[in-house]
Amino acid sequence: MQVESFRVFRDLVETRSFSRSASLNGITQSAVSQQLRSIEVRLRVPLLERTSKQFALTREGQLLYEASREIIGYYQRFQHQLEEMRNIISGTIRLVAVPSLGLHELPPYIKDFLKAFPQVKIQVDYRRSNEVYESVAEGEADVGFVAFPSPRKGLKVETFKKDTLHIICAAGHPLLKKGPIHLPDLAQSKIVSLAPEMPTRQGLDRILAARGLKFHPMMEFDNVETLKQAVEINAGIAFLPASAISSELAKGSLAILSHQGPEIVRPLGIVSRASRMVSPAVKRFLKALKTPRESSPASPAEPAFSIPS
Repeated sequence: MQVESFRVFRDLVETRSFSRSASLNGITQSAVSQQLRSIEVRLRVPLLERTSKQFALTREGQLLYEASREIIGYYQRFQHQLEEMRNIISGTIRLVAVPSLGLHELPPYIKDFLKAFPQVKIQVDYRRSNEVYESVAEGEADVGFVAFPSPRKGLKVETFKKDTLHIICAAGHPLLKKGPIHLPDLAQSKIVSLAPEMPTRQGLDRILAARGLKFHPMMEFDNVETLKQAVEINAGIAFLPASAISSELAKGSLAILSHQGPEIVRPLGIVSRASRMVSPAVKRFLKALKTPRESSPASPAEPAFSIPS
């Protein structure tokens, strides 16, 4: 049996999906089925108990799964140690992020990393927060990025950075003339916000509630870009990080409304799989993320990577 067969079987068990196992290994779904049948014929034992919609491991299948994890783990450690001995930093890093982080927070890190390690290729996918955790857990991505991170079983979740949620308004808004305001003063203003199910909205609501405040948004949106546009046409005031509105601040269509009191801080998290070995490239990238750097959001005119269609 080849190492690839152990990897395909491990991924099949962990994703519980023939199609996902095929996608992770760059083969067709029928090829996964063929490899599974080939292993069963070679070992002369059934590995799965199949039903119409799902499958369960036989005792022999569970034994092979555990062996597969160990074999792939040893093989990956060997590959990574060999690359480190040869000082080779190459390969592909698969990232998955919520759009606000992927578009506005990650570009400067990616740009600096690719400049230092030009042989590395970085792929970025954009997902909702819950899908970021799932993608990393299922092995579809090496590293994930979320706002207001929360612990998840089988995943390593760390805070790598904290940014400030500013009060954003359209240029020329009357409150800009009043100087620093108190947050309760916003009760008389129209508020627009992210949707209630989004972690940034949930985190913001918790912070405001701890300060005895509760706002009732006039409109709610499922992404930062649409929320910014609503603020630009003066539909209301919103809470957003400065990195997400750098171009709008530069051209003067949006402004930051200063307020008295403590800042509203949003933690940003790195999600990785606790049980998986990481390549030297991923290891270096994680180290770069945790290294303090100047806050300088990438210019939208010069993105560090292309946005997938």
